[in-house]
Amino acid sequence: MTILTKDKLKKEIKKGNIKIEPYNEENVGPASIDLTLDNKFRTYDEKGTIIVDENTDFEKHTKLVETDEIKLKPGGFILGITKEKITLPNDMCGWLQGRSRFARLGLSVHITASFLQPGISNKQVLEIFNANSKTIVLKSGTKICQLIIQKTKGRSKYDGKFKDQRL
Repeated sequence: MTILTKDKLKKEIKKGNIKIEPYNEENVGPASIDLTLDNKFRTYDEKGTIIVDENTDFEKHTKLVETDEIKLKPGGFILGITKEKITLPNDMCGWLQGRSRFARLGLSVHITASFLQPGISNKQVLEIFNANSKTIVLKSGTKICQLIIQKTKGRSKYDGKFKDQRL
């Protein structure tokens, strides 16, 4: 598998093979595309217990909040979502990575779910964690993470539970 660099990313976007809506060409870096934070978040109630199994529904344990700014306490965890909808062809996959400038502040933008399957077409849910001892304020529109895109050896299409991902 090959990671696409800036010229290849722009070429695939121009051809319509990779779709990013809304698209800002300035967000394309040497081998990644910056994605921005939307104004929708899911917050967890600090009380109670969550039993984790295959049928656990995160929506039952969260509250949807729309705001341009949200505070994340030390050790706090919320779900966010990218402003951009990403559409990949059946022969490309992707990886979300946090930005080092925010990691150095103790901010993690994905806990474990960083992989984008071939053929997806959705916004990306972010599992955001504050490992800092200070409160972090998140603002809508911030370039929060990077998308790295790879060519796959074969073709496949994701058709799982989160194919129409939303908050």
